[in-house]
Amino acid sequence: MSIMTRRQAIGTATLTATGIALAGNAGAAAAQGNGNPAAAFAGKRAPKPLRFNPAKLTGLSERLITSHWDNNYQGSVRGLNTIETRLAAAMADPDFPPVAYAGLKREELHRTGSVVLHEYYFDALGGNGNPGGSIYEALDGWFGSFAAWETEFRRTAMSLAGGSGWCILSYNRHTASLHNYWASDHMHGAINGAPLIALDMYEHSFHMDYGAAAAKYVDAFMVNLDWEVVDARYRAAQA
Repeated sequence: MSIMTRRQAIGTATLTATGIALAGNAGAAAAQGNGNPAAAFAGKRAPKPLRFNPAKLTGLSERLITSHWDNNYQGSVRGLNTIETRLAAAMADPDFPPVAYAGLKREELHRTGSVVLHEYYFDALGGNGNPGGSIYEALDGWFGSFAAWETEFRRTAMSLAGGSGWCILSYNRHTASLHNYWASDHMHGAINGAPLIALDMYEHSFHMDYGAAAAKYVDAFMVNLDWEVVDARYRAAQA
């Protein structure tokens, strides 16, 4: 399981102490006659199914992938849906306090990041790990060699080992450049960056199979990457 940061703990405590109770009261009033919420606050996001058979990955067990998808990813989907409905209730209450709304908005950002990054993570698995396409050529040119890019990507990932966060290969649309970004949580990303590869380095993503041996998990992730998916993301980001 991941370790909650002090910032997350403060935000969650604020939300629990004030926002949940107040939003719950406002939600009851909204449910009595304010009609359906706007799409932005509908809270009806459904989990995205795995596009591969988790029993057929190399070095990542079906038990690990299923637990990760069922508990961590779907937990964030459910959490985001709950936050959206509470935001709708808060908007229906003109006296809802700003400090409580700040807690809801912080949690909305946190849950949204978790959902999106987990979908990028799972959708890029199921391949044979063999790089190719325009993304291969781009990484080879931008980093001096593809091997140099992979070395830096792995080093970035391992800098998060034993803690929490994401290692993200991103195409920055503003600078038209490729970078491996270090993200300490679900809300930590480069402005105008399009994720191409999202590697989950929270312990829940590997501890069941590898314990503290995070480097072996990174090896397994790279072996299962579907570079056709990564290449399609790259071309879409450029477009």
